[in-house]
Amino acid sequence: MIYSVDLNADMGEGIGNEPLLMPYISSCNIACGGHAGDEVTMHKVVKLAKQHGVKVGAHPSFPDKENFGRQAMDMSCAALFSSLKSQVDSLLTILRKEQVGLHHVKPHGALYNLAAVDEKMATVIIEVMKSFALPVKLYVPYKSVIAKLAVENNIPIVFEAFADRNYNDDLTLVSRTEKNALIHDSDAVFKHVFGIITNQKVKTATGKNVRILAETFCVHGDNPEAIDLVKKLNEKLKENHIKII
Repeated sequence: MIYSVDLNADMGEGIGNEPLLMPYISSCNIACGGHAGDEVTMHKVVKLAKQHGVKVGAHPSFPDKENFGRQAMDMSCAALFSSLKSQVDSLLTILRKEQVGLHHVKPHGALYNLAAVDEKMATVIIEVMKSFALPVKLYVPYKSVIAKLAVENNIPIVFEAFADRNYNDDLTLVSRTEKNALIHDSDAVFKHVFGIITNQKVKTATGKNVRILAETFCVHGDNPEAIDLVKKLNEKLKENHIKII
């Protein structure tokens, strides 16, 4: 069987490693001012993506740069909708200038995790997606609330898994407060990803094998080992006849 996957990375978050990551990925998620990023960084990353033929996605978040979007905020649905729409629109303005299309949206941090289980949060994101004139894909976790709602609202979805994160038995991510949240070893990252692609199962933190589907895999751009991990993952996938598209 021939397999093909997308490799994505979060970018424009102030790390500055985008030129080193871009050659090894096929799509990127650009921070658009919520948890990180501004017009200058967005423009830089869009130009890099265009140069490398990498698909561009928006990476909106709770508007909380202080906590890098990693804490839930108590906001009304209307205020959250307005913030997310404004964030994506700011990236769209730059994309139009560069004549690049918006391929997808991927919520960031606490918003991503909440939308996976919370219908209210997921609905706000769905309403943002419905506001676009063109069909834009939504990166979502398998078996999540947001995936179900997106399908019900005819929004195209792409199932995502995390190449450098460990999973709980319920397919939520192991909390970053735990020592085993991140996978640091490149061989372990490949084994983790390869198992999901070929067996449609992930080995959880408790050692169980749980069913999961993924068409795109994320390596966090702020992972200190990000460049080494994504480079080696790219190489090993290709060595094992898995296309990166």
